[in-house]
Amino acid sequence: MKQQYHNYTAEDLLVWKTLFDRQMINLRTGASRAFLDALETIGFRNDKIPHFQETADILGAHTGWVLEVVPSIIPQKDFFELLAQKKFPATTWLRKMKQLDYLEEPDMFHDVFGHVPLLSNQAYTNFFIGMANLALKHADNPKAIELLGRMYWFTIEFGLIREAGQLKVYGAGILSSSGETLFSLGDKPAHPDFDVRKVMQSTFRTDVFQEKYFVIESFEALYESLPEIELVLEEELSLAL
Repeated sequence: MKQQYHNYTAEDLLVWKTLFDRQMINLRTGASRAFLDALETIGFRNDKIPHFQETADILGAHTGWVLEVVPSIIPQKDFFELLAQKKFPATTWLRKMKQLDYLEEPDMFHDVFGHVPLLSNQAYTNFFIGMANLALKHADNPKAIELLGRMYWFTIEFGLIREAGQLKVYGAGILSSSGETLFSLGDKPAHPDFDVRKVMQSTFRTDVFQEKYFVIESFEALYESLPEIELVLEEELSLAL
């Protein structure tokens, strides 16, 4: 599949611009410095829907990643196989104006605006690939995939990072949601420090804001937690027998 760039409509551009402008109001102060720097590196702007080949050229110069067009959510094994090859699966369709605030499945704004900028950050992508390889190692074990899914959820999708003593957003699920950006940094949810075992023991719902957001200290520390993730995974799997 390829991105059919000429098929985008005036409504598509309006949706992209509306979501982009609305999010940047929150993210200029709420997003991690790493994301804001990456957004500048990748060159996304409000008046142009990203062109996948242009984006891949920029990513290639920084970390070697490319974008792989997919129609929608793909099977977990296929997803992790692509990540292990430095290919990020992304949809090319955008929600309608009447769907600005909620979709049952991720569209291009989530996939591309939320995920892609940080693919230019080497420390972040090191963790991404490490998680993918670990998932592939246990691809035939549903329990292992469930536990690794929690790790992915509470980091890549809904993670926070501490910068200069302040909580900032780096998870794509938050970065692409104006409501959750504000909520995640507020007083209502818990903000526990990142702990591998606690993450793996934490369930989540996909249809509501999260009750807690784990906080990392750096992407380097997150990458360095991979051996512990594998160790705790094995321990949790043995307890489940």
